[in-house]
Amino acid sequence: MRAARFHGREDVRVEDINQQTLGRDQVRITVDTGGICGSDLHEYAAGPLFIPGEEPHPITGETMPVTMGHEFSGTVSAVGDDVTSHRVGETVAVNPILYCGECQQCHHGRYRLCENNGFTGLSGDGGGFSEEVVVNAEQAVPLGDVPVEHGALVEPLSVGLHAVRQTDIDPGDSVAVFGSGPIGIAVIQAVRAAGGNPLIVSEPQAARRDAAAESGANELIDPTVNNAVEQVHAITGGGADVAFEVAGVEASFNDAVASTKPTGEVVVVSIWEEAVNTNLNPVVAGERTVTGTLGYTGGPRADEEFGMVIDMLASGQLDPSPLITDRIDLEEIVTQGFERLTDPANDQVKILVKP
Repeated sequence: MRAARFHGREDVRVEDINQQTLGRDQVRITVDTGGICGSDLHEYAAGPLFIPGEEPHPITGETMPVTMGHEFSGTVSAVGDDVTSHRVGETVAVNPILYCGECQQCHHGRYRLCENNGFTGLSGDGGGFSEEVVVNAEQAVPLGDVPVEHGALVEPLSVGLHAVRQTDIDPGDSVAVFGSGPIGIAVIQAVRAAGGNPLIVSEPQAARRDAAAESGANELIDPTVNNAVEQVHAITGGGADVAFEVAGVEASFNDAVASTKPTGEVVVVSIWEEAVNTNLNPVVAGERTVTGTLGYTGGPRADEEFGMVIDMLASGQLDPSPLITDRIDLEEIVTQGFERLTDPANDQVKILVKP
């Protein structure tokens, strides 16, 4: 079967690989859609980061090359002998979190923070940028009436939902979001569902500001034209209750901190390639809180936040359409996917891959 494999920095190849063996507690999925994630772009441009290099991953035992794609959905085509929770023909979104089950974090039920953690599509065990994949049955979360293509957006939307659930946002609280790429849009939609208002977005790219507006933002700032911190303070009358940093650059982190009111919350969602220089005095003097957030619930509770997102998609509380800006074939993943999305001038938000 055909699969996009990571061989090294800026070296992703679509090639033929063997079909995976189906275990007794696993399901085989014919992939319908995979989404190219910011994490995939970090790997392509600067990896291997999460992808195992020379040392085998502690859970999968694999080293690169590995099949990529951790945001994906499809249809169950076969079930293992011990699987009673799924049926052939069922459409599912895949929760890619892999965990050891033995470390302290796993014992406390924080599987996303497993000391040996990994992700299907980054750490081995196949991935969504392929014609089919085998995963543990607990990872396959039924989509019900949600369109199977939208299932590929459940993973990034779960990141946004999880980030918002780390805060104390109440209806009517003011919120500033710095960055409206795919995860920024996911945060914006989750904030809107939580009742945040006003919802202010700082984003330099016009297409992404448009996507933020479609997703519920009611105040838009171009930080290349206006001072985002001054704008947030003017709109809120003294600073936002909560700010989310979703751009992954030093300036946006510092602006996120400075945009909040005293006692405000700052949630850092981005994955970083470089260290950040910052002045901690505003955090101390304003009794602000800076919190990191990673992923979403996984492990045996793979359907917890995934299930919440699926329900919110079904009810219309979340809308994946502003995220989707193009669809490409698997064979085009490098030229029309990775290369376009790593071009600073690109105007894409989320490119979906159709194996």
